[in-house]
Order: sequence, then structure tokens, then C-alpha cells
Amino acid sequence: MSLPSDPASGPTASARRGIGAWLRISHISSGFIAVLVGYTSSVAIVFQAASAAGAQDAQLASWMWALGIGMGITCIGLSLAWRAPVLTAWSTPGAALLATSLGDIGLNQAIGVFMASSLLITLCGVTGWFQKIMDWVPRHLASAMLAGILLRFGMDLFASMQGRPTLVIAMFATFILARRLLPRYSVPLALLAGMVCVAWQDGLALGGLDWTPAHPVWVTPSFSLSALIGVALPLFIVTMTSQNVPGLAVLRANGYTQVPASPVISWTGLTGIVLAPFGGFAYNLAAITAAICMSPDADPDTRERYKASVWAGLFYLLTGIFGATVVALFAAFPLELVAAIAGLALLGTLGSSIHESLQAPEYRESALVTFLATASGMSLLGIGSAFWGLVLGAICLAIQKHRA
Repeated sequence: MSLPSDPASGPTASARRGIGAWLRISHISSGFIAVLVGYTSSVAIVFQAASAAGAQDAQLASWMWALGIGMGITCIGLSLAWRAPVLTAWSTPGAALLATSLGDIGLNQAIGVFMASSLLITLCGVTGWFQKIMDWVPRHLASAMLAGILLRFGMDLFASMQGRPTLVIAMFATFILARRLLPRYSVPLALLAGMVCVAWQDGLALGGLDWTPAHPVWVTPSFSLSALIGVALPLFIVTMTSQNVPGLAVLRANGYTQVPASPVISWTGLTGIVLAPFGGFAYNLAAITAAICMSPDADPDTRERYKASVWAGLFYLLTGIFGATVVALFAAFPLELVAAIAGLALLGTLGSSIHESLQAPEYRESALVTFLATASGMSLLGIGSAFWGLVLGAICLAIQKHRA
């Protein structure tokens, strides 16, 4: 005699639970905030780079298509492959380098530069060089570097109160109250409060958006020795040192040691080779925006946070498909709203990074050097402070160990 089936169990219920696990507001909002912060903080630099390369309107839309599609595919694929929040991004320092270094080499040679740099990144991953370097970086120094990167965002949260106090105070108050009552939804509720406040103040202008999908435009690459040495090689160095090193260090600092460096770097490089003719100038691991998806606000369970990165990948795909509307869309959000939501979303990660970096007495001095050097924002030889923070901290640690 068969027993009646329980509607709360079985394959159908499991499927419902599986779908529901992907629709958590904290995952969706963390992915959206990561993309929002990434685009609003540096999309203007990408436009400057495209302008320096001689890209026209259709080609500029193709750049945004290629970048969005490439970041979306790599985010989703790599996060699902290793069940970790692997977030990719374009190289912001690389875009700044291109904006000032392309000169009059022309668009075709610029595309050749993109392909050559991505090829070097792929080789760095395939040969295992990057994995060996990152295995050497102590966890405490990685946490100190992450804390140094995020410090500015925590400070900008309060600095933004000067520009629009009503907006930022409303978001901060919502965040603090939600932390006590609905901690999982504190960040999305703060974002919602900010958007309501902006709409109430007539600051959200969405009327002029054109939702026409972008189309990829092929540009045949050409190569010259001077462009390869003068632009491609620096683009490779800047992307690896200022983006991929911090990006993998963030993963290590948050305990995602199962993510191997070499395959991840190889896939970002291969993506760049394929999409370079359409304007995909460089793909790499994200650091700051990745920390948003690794935060406890994304999910208290570290094993589930990869879903926030998958959602970020889906939002990346949308920004790529509608690349021509990206500028107007992200320009609709006030800078103060973006600064505030970024600071709030990163508070937990910043606190845990500082705690982790200074926890062990034998690492405290070298971690402090790493933290301060990274937070200083200095740049030497065109390489950003995150790299130099790790280098100086490692030197300090080596001297300490030698002295002991």
C-alpha cells in the first residue's frame, strides 16, 4: 500500500527550493551593486580610451558590448566552475593607460595591442607563473592589502554626506536599522531608500534612455613593434599587477583557496583574445567589486556567495547587450548614491580584513606597512599602490624573519 505523497517534499519541492535559492534578494542586490559600482566608477575612463583610439559612436557601443559580454560570460562560467564568487572586470588602470598612451597609432593597431596583451596574460596563466607568485603571498598581507583598497570606500561613505546629506543620511539610517531588524537585507534596503530619495528629489532622470541593443563591430587588428613594446607590454604589466594580483589576493583573503590562479587567468586572457577585435581591451579579476559579492551581506554562508557573482554576470550581459544606453543609465545615479552604497556594502568586508591582517603579532608590522602603502594610493613606474603594498609588506616581513 503506497503512502500519500508529501507536497512539501519530492522532486517538485526540491526544484522550487533550488529556484528560490537563486532568487534571494541579497544575491541579486549584491550582484547589481557590484556592477553599478564598477561601471559608475570607471566607465568614463573607458570612453576616454575609446576616444584616444579613434573609435566612432558605433565602435564605442561595440566596445561596451564586448566588455559586458566578456565580463558576463567569465563571471558566470568561472563562478559556477569553482562555486566561488569569481568576479571579473575590465582593467581600469589599463583604460587609463590607453587613454594617455595610444597617441596616433590608429584603431587597427590599438586592437592589435589588445590582442597582444591578452595573449601575454594567457601565457602567464598557462605556464603557471602567476600561480607560483600568488602561492607565496601570506594570507595576512593579502587581507591587509584588501583593507587598504577598501579604506577609501569606507571613508567616501561619510564624505558623500557633505554633497547630499539628506540622501546619504537616509541610506545610512536605513542600513543601521535594517542591520538590527533584517540584517540580510540591510544593503538592498539602503539602496532602495536611496533610489526613493533621489526620485523624490527629481534627481533620477531616465526619460532619455534609448534601449536599442548594441551591435558588435569588427575591427581588423594590425601590429607594429613600437605599439607592442610601448603600449601592449605596459598594458599587460598594469593589468597583471594592479588588477589580477589584488583580485586573486581578495579571493585568498576571503578563504576561497579552491580557485586556482592559472586557469582563471588563462580564461580571462582567452576572452580578451576573442573579443579584442570588437573592443574588449582587457579582462581581469576584480578586487573592490568582488569584495561586495564576498561580503556577509551577500550571504552569511560563504559557500553560497558565488550566486551573487553569477547575478553580477547576468547584469554584465545586460549592460553589454544594451551597451549604447550604459552612459545615460549610470549617469542617472548621483555620485553620492554610488559612493554611499559602495561604502555600506563593503563595511563588513573592510572590518573583517583589518581584523584578519592584524590578528597575528608576528605579521602585524608587515601587514600595517601593506595596509598603509595600499591605502596611500601611490603610483610608482605606472603601477598602482596595491602591488607596491604587497611588495613593501613582503620586504618588511622578510627582514623580520631574517632578524629573528
